[in-house]
Amino acid sequence: MTIDRSPEYLVGLLNELRRLSKETEWVEFKRNDAEPEEIGEYASALSNSAALMGKASAYLVWGIDNASHDVIGTTFSPSREKVGNEEIENWLLRLLSPKIDFRFHEFIVDGKQVTLMEIGRAFRHPVQFKNQEFIRVGSYKKKLKEYPEKERALWRIFDTTPFEDHLAAENLDADAVLRLLDYPAYFDLLEKPLPELRTGILDALASDHMIVRNTAGGWNVTNLGAVLLAKRLDEFRYLARKAVRVIVYKGDDRLETIREQVGGKGYASGFEGLIGFVNTLLPTNEVVGQALRKDVPMYPEVAIRELVANAIIHQDFFVTGTGPMIEIFRNRMEITNPGVPLVDTNRFLDTPPRSRNEALASFMRRIGVCEERGSGVDKVIIQTEQYQLPAPLFEVAGDNTRVVLFAHKAFGRMATADRIRACYLHACLRYVQHDPMTNSSLRTRFGIAETHTATVSRIIKDTIEIGLIRPINGSAGRKFMKYVPAWA
Repeated sequence: MTIDRSPEYLVGLLNELRRLSKETEWVEFKRNDAEPEEIGEYASALSNSAALMGKASAYLVWGIDNASHDVIGTTFSPSREKVGNEEIENWLLRLLSPKIDFRFHEFIVDGKQVTLMEIGRAFRHPVQFKNQEFIRVGSYKKKLKEYPEKERALWRIFDTTPFEDHLAAENLDADAVLRLLDYPAYFDLLEKPLPELRTGILDALASDHMIVRNTAGGWNVTNLGAVLLAKRLDEFRYLARKAVRVIVYKGDDRLETIREQVGGKGYASGFEGLIGFVNTLLPTNEVVGQALRKDVPMYPEVAIRELVANAIIHQDFFVTGTGPMIEIFRNRMEITNPGVPLVDTNRFLDTPPRSRNEALASFMRRIGVCEERGSGVDKVIIQTEQYQLPAPLFEVAGDNTRVVLFAHKAFGRMATADRIRACYLHACLRYVQHDPMTNSSLRTRFGIAETHTATVSRIIKDTIEIGLIRPINGSAGRKFMKYVPAWA
């Protein structure tokens, strides 16, 4: 999803660009020169140069005189332009690698047609067009390989600049900053009083690197500030797809959708609302007590909070076009985030988390969404055991990390893979609690009677055979045998 720019916004942006004394590495003016190959090369060059210059976006503008910056109009209309039988936007998107966010805007200024191509900055890798990387040298487009010093500088930026430090919006006045960011939520979450003066609010946001002063005396909003505190994430075009999506399906597959909702707020200001919304959508189990019946949630709220927080914090923001997703089926719940994990999925429970987004993680810890000491996966395992649920599944699916919580299933209906996974995670949990797993503890985990000792012994044997756990006192009898994860 991309947001529409209002005519007023586009005219204001154009006037800012026209006020530049000359073309820069991140702005190019043209009249009607709109050869598709040239546009593709300029998209590569401008995107790479925007990254080099610390800009959130670059611009290719038709209908402006190159010398005077006067509005002269253009006949180039990308909405009508095709390369062969393919629309030019699709053609460019296919040939630019890695894919970048760009969009054409057509609007009228002083009765004359202007076309503006807004191009997102390069992330992680230089942008190529037809397998060739370009860069701007002054106002000239050049092949990047001919300027090794610029190539080295570009790679240094990719290697050292975290996503949170990149800019989500530039050149804003104080009113615009306060309109875009939910600053009252910032002070509420940190349990601080709201300053009476606007300067106090801006200084506080700047101290946490939510906003930064720019050289023109205005303000830039960082990605950190936008993803945490945006009143509407779709106000920041390059972050609109990072909003959390919640989808509810009718059955056990994706054939029929009952409801779909895309979150609008930043992660910090909208977290409690997101968790509350998800909980209202979850099925319940009816439990019969001594005197009455009551409905309890199918999944423990603590587990949901931890897993949703982890999906937000540990996502790879450089995977474009997608964001965290929560899918609710009749028999399970899946929480997916873009990016492969930085640690083995089998070691989620015991390994201290490594975050790609440490500033984001740090703030979420400060407001109590997640803990400093670990990933919270131990809480998830404890809760699923207490609820007598099948063990959660942690897996890598393409470029994404997915956690699956399963609805209640009687022990007799659990597949062998379910039982082995539960055995392994139970052994991991007991190990980090310094109390090795036993046949008895695993029986308790499954909620089955002592008469099932032999059945549990078979599960332990199967888990040992595939190399997930091992005994630590092999000479002891089966009743007294203790087990730990194979890596322990």
